[in-house]
Amino acid sequence: MIKKIIPVLIFTATLVFAVVSCKSNTRKPVVKNDVEKPKPNIVVIYLDDLGYGDLSCYGATELQTPNIDALADGGVKFTNGYASSATCTPSRYALLTGMYPWKNKDAKILPGDAPLLISTAQTTLPKTLAKAGYQTAIIGKWHLGLGSGNVDWNTTIKPSPNEVGFDESYILAATQDRVPTVYIENGNVVNLDKNDPIEVNYKKNFEGEPTAKTNPELTTMKWHHGHNNSIVNGIPRIGYMKGGEAAKWSDIDMADHFLGKAQDYVKTHKGNPFFLYYAMQQPHVPRTPHPRFVGKSGMGPRGDVILEADWCIGEFIKTLEEEGVLENTLIVFSSDNGPVLNDGYYDDAVEKLGNHDPKGGLRGGKYSLFEAGTRVPFITYWKNDIKPNVSDAIVCQMDLMASLGNLVGVDENTTDSKNLLRALLGEAAQGREHLIIEAKSNTALRSGDWILIPPYKGASMNKKVGTETGVSLEYKLFNVVKDKGQQNNLAEVNPQKLQELIQVFEQLKQ
Repeated sequence: MIKKIIPVLIFTATLVFAVVSCKSNTRKPVVKNDVEKPKPNIVVIYLDDLGYGDLSCYGATELQTPNIDALADGGVKFTNGYASSATCTPSRYALLTGMYPWKNKDAKILPGDAPLLISTAQTTLPKTLAKAGYQTAIIGKWHLGLGSGNVDWNTTIKPSPNEVGFDESYILAATQDRVPTVYIENGNVVNLDKNDPIEVNYKKNFEGEPTAKTNPELTTMKWHHGHNNSIVNGIPRIGYMKGGEAAKWSDIDMADHFLGKAQDYVKTHKGNPFFLYYAMQQPHVPRTPHPRFVGKSGMGPRGDVILEADWCIGEFIKTLEEEGVLENTLIVFSSDNGPVLNDGYYDDAVEKLGNHDPKGGLRGGKYSLFEAGTRVPFITYWKNDIKPNVSDAIVCQMDLMASLGNLVGVDENTTDSKNLLRALLGEAAQGREHLIIEAKSNTALRSGDWILIPPYKGASMNKKVGTETGVSLEYKLFNVVKDKGQQNNLAEVNPQKLQELIQVFEQLKQ
């Protein structure tokens, strides 16, 4: 009789624990004076290649970022906040879909003419929030593909962000260093002259069009690697482009341009709950600070554009306050991956670095399986609702799907996104137990205090950018709480923990 009861008791206890665990990050609607508060506006501010140590609130001493610091001081600053990946396209895919990007073989750094990576049938963060009555918009960098192949840039481009859940979109197609160098609003190239049609090709140049190789005298920025194709505004790019002269952006005005669009969006949509994905381009190459910020950091263009981004965020927060919506706006701030200095241009990022450590004591950087590739600044701010706090909870941008869905009362059946709402709001100390991180299709495991990096074939150093990849033919095991810089590989001295994490990793990968 006892033997029969024990399994039932174990099953019951397991079930109760599972239910409690699932509800531990569930948050009931906020009620004040017997009246349920209106749904908060939600803003995701997403930087590009910003490192864990690039902000003064994360320990930087050579750069001061007072406006981002104010978010950290008034909200939750996460010490274990992650992008899903060490490169941009996969991280953006995870943020918007709640899915591990390594499950999609096409979720890699995309060229500017790639087809849309997200399926129009797929559940997305904007679609989830739209179900709760949110108006949704993206302003800034997209880099998730457009159209279904062979894009005609001279007609309305479909599918685009508008077909995967965004009511409004004002974007650059890929990155600032890739063609086409034009803004696209709701699928249409802005200021396009139909008599000067745009052509884009990533395999061969158009006859007679200058490139950085054939006409270096036309460049004002010197390329280091890869960026030697079409020249726009004196800057050599990746890919070839012809036409569209009236539509080409001004690089030094890009930050102001996107800021203005974000401010206008708030002013015109403040009457109803909105979701704004404000995807800034800094400090990705080419680093082109407005003249107001040139030389301001003393660290060259990379430092200057970080200060520029901080100023933009300050101006945006002012707009939220002036329009009377700051107190009911949840802001999530993060970066798509870790830092890189020389990512294709000679711009003094290495030479003028000085004592600044963009990695913040971590190892690796962009493109790397080491911590600095995916562990990034991560801040949540909601004036008067979030109490200032520093959290060691493991959280990932991929978890915004389930967490924000729970916040607004829409529970989506997503495979990989975890509901960490109470952790994100600073109400719970526990975040994820396990997280698979990715760099250029290789994956590793963060589990509790530990990081497991399996063996892979390949180079241990990305020599072009000067970053360790984390790739080797041996298992690597680190306790990243005791060894933040991942200097002591414990795989041989702690075989029990190694085998335990290998098993967890294999189960999660299945």
